[in-house]
Amino acid sequence: MDRIVITLPDGTELEYPRGVTAEQVAKDISPRLYKEALAARVNGKVVDLATPLEEDSQLEVLTFDSEEGRRVFRHSSSHILAQAVKRLYPEAKFAIGPAIENGFYYDFDVPESFTPQDLEKIEAEMKKIIAADYPIVREEVSREEALAYFAGRGEKYKEELIRDLPPDVPVSLYRQGDFVDLCAGPHVPSTGKIKAVKLTSVAGAYWRGDEKREMLQRIYGTSFPRQKELDEHLRMLEEAARRDHRKLGRELDLFSIHEEGPGFPFFHPKGMIIRNELESFWREVHLSRGYQEIKTPIILREDLWKQSGHWDHYKENMYFTEIDEQGYAIKPMNCPGGILIYKSRPHSYREFPLRLAELGLVHRHELSGVLHGLMRVRSFTQDDAHIFMLPEQIKDEIMGVIDLTDYLYRIFGFDYHVELSTKPEKAMGSEEDWEMATRALREALEEKGIEYKVNEGDGAFYGPKIDFHLKDCLGRTWQCGTIQLDFQMPERFELEYTGEDGEKHRPVMIHRTCLGSIERFIGILIEHYAGAFPTWLAPVQVKILPITDRHLPYSRRLAQRLKEARIRVEVDERNEKVGYKIREAQLNKIPYMLIIGDKEVEEGTVSVRSRSQGDLGAMEADRFLELLKGEIEAKAAS
Repeated sequence: MDRIVITLPDGTELEYPRGVTAEQVAKDISPRLYKEALAARVNGKVVDLATPLEEDSQLEVLTFDSEEGRRVFRHSSSHILAQAVKRLYPEAKFAIGPAIENGFYYDFDVPESFTPQDLEKIEAEMKKIIAADYPIVREEVSREEALAYFAGRGEKYKEELIRDLPPDVPVSLYRQGDFVDLCAGPHVPSTGKIKAVKLTSVAGAYWRGDEKREMLQRIYGTSFPRQKELDEHLRMLEEAARRDHRKLGRELDLFSIHEEGPGFPFFHPKGMIIRNELESFWREVHLSRGYQEIKTPIILREDLWKQSGHWDHYKENMYFTEIDEQGYAIKPMNCPGGILIYKSRPHSYREFPLRLAELGLVHRHELSGVLHGLMRVRSFTQDDAHIFMLPEQIKDEIMGVIDLTDYLYRIFGFDYHVELSTKPEKAMGSEEDWEMATRALREALEEKGIEYKVNEGDGAFYGPKIDFHLKDCLGRTWQCGTIQLDFQMPERFELEYTGEDGEKHRPVMIHRTCLGSIERFIGILIEHYAGAFPTWLAPVQVKILPITDRHLPYSRRLAQRLKEARIRVEVDERNEKVGYKIREAQLNKIPYMLIIGDKEVEEGTVSVRSRSQGDLGAMEADRFLELLKGEIEAKAAS
């Protein structure tokens, strides 16, 4: 047949001559779609708009509004960056240039590090390339041709990538003007599609993430189809910089990280208040929902980690030591310890579900280049729990964890979305177990009426999982909570319980966290609140500001009264003007300030100033204390 049928996402069927391109279909659908089209998804695969369609196809035209469209757009932006660098720095060697969330980067091997002034020049050159509107054309070549092309130009990183390609993968090049790059694609039709671009920073990066390989220069950037969208994104980046938890951590004296322990955070007294309040709340909530708290050691023998499967699947991320000439590992996860507690005595079906919760300290070897404040560390505490249960309890327990996680996130004012991750390439257990576990997670989500996205192949090595991605006030997402259903470890550790029939059976196991890493969650909270914590979490809840020294005795008595009511309070006794004291308290994000003058001393009142609402006027001290305690007990999000 010389004609084929193209089926659109809404079910519309269009008939075309064989060899029609997605670009032509977009043009026929509407002029606006044709103008905004970046690539196409054909029978599930994302391809260039110029790809000929040779058979009946399901087709979706991709624009910047879709995740895949944005990825193609920004990957093409990275090629424009590489072309600009090659024009300005002919001696530069090229590595890789992928799209990333909200932008792109490209890695270069250059004699000297790029400077901010260099980025300005490169960005200006990129805008010339965009204005030239070069067609971006795909060409498939043989492996030998590709090697000869890049070897002749001294591009050793491209040669290495070509040699590492599987034999059945075609080698493709993309050409735009005078620039050619090795790339699988797809790309936008021409450089002119990239209307607004900004280079944001430069950093060092090891080739292929290997600290034993070459150190490269990584240029980061972002791009948008319209300048106003770029301007809004840059405004958001400025706000994110203002909220940076590392900056606020220093200013508010919450935590620090030192050269003597990179990736190992130190919590200061005020940071510990936040941490302790968070953990106390966590304990309170878990106790009310039937969890029992446990504590397991951070160092356990190597053979335990071999039995659990971590040795084969996670060894490169672990730390090791030796005790009494016996190999030990510092735990990267808490599950084997929880399993040993389970195995310490017999169990009956009547105990199930058995919910064992742990604020467990773990250590994971992260490369120095990816460490980032509290967000990416080498030592952190997981709000872990392991639930042992009967097969028929699986769905109810999963739904219970979903409810718990939802409750915790709502307390802090977070919205979230959910992803279901399925069996990875390297996994333990049978297909039947994986299918049963994945089906149970899917059914629980659907029964709760929760929309979710499927991440194929991104599950844990021992089971599929549900991940919770919370959204902060800037619209950024953070993966925190997870629910992992596991049929493998009960088998590997020969876990048992006595059933109603008097026989021995295997329990099913859930691994779950809600907040994830306590350290990371605190970092997220710092940025989400911009350091202005809700009153129940604030390190100092009330600052008393006497106007003169004669108001000090009353201020001290008032402070003692608040302390006895378990309020965190400080008196600013400095010989400074009250306006200065108010500004200082505001900068330190104190929720409430009590200004004490002659009138307040005479009448036994306080003049209240709120961090967020300003002057609230005078009120009796008892009334203020009553309102404050109510706000703290309610755990208001702001």
